[in-house]
Amino acid sequence: MTFAGTNFVAILVCAVAGWLFGMVWYMSFGNAWMSAIGKTREDLKPSPGPFIIAFVALLVMGWVLAGVIDHMGQVTIRNGVLSGFFMWLGFVITTLTVNHGFGGQKRRLTLIDGGHWLGVLLVQGAVIGSFGV
Repeated sequence: MTFAGTNFVAILVCAVAGWLFGMVWYMSFGNAWMSAIGKTREDLKPSPGPFIIAFVALLVMGWVLAGVIDHMGQVTIRNGVLSGFFMWLGFVITTLTVNHGFGGQKRRLTLIDGGHWLGVLLVQGAVIGSFGV
């Protein structure tokens, strides 16, 4: 992975773009998501903690994805999107499926959360591919 040559502007844009995608995603699927986790709006008290953790996680995700794309040799939008897809397929959706399965979660939750992370990784891959590592 590159460290000294990392494009930190691209990493920041990745995090912001992932954040915005998540906002739109869960605004669209918020009621279905709450139903899948068995909560209501009243049950979920907004606090800054989860949002801060999510943004830091998106920064780390963008940084790692940039390293993976850099190792491919060609930093392009196509390779960025493909890398995002394969990271999702190999690590994210598999992990969600196992964790939700053992946790007795509804399949709908896996689809909603999995779709969110697919979108985030595709967007981040496109950002890295267009900005460069």
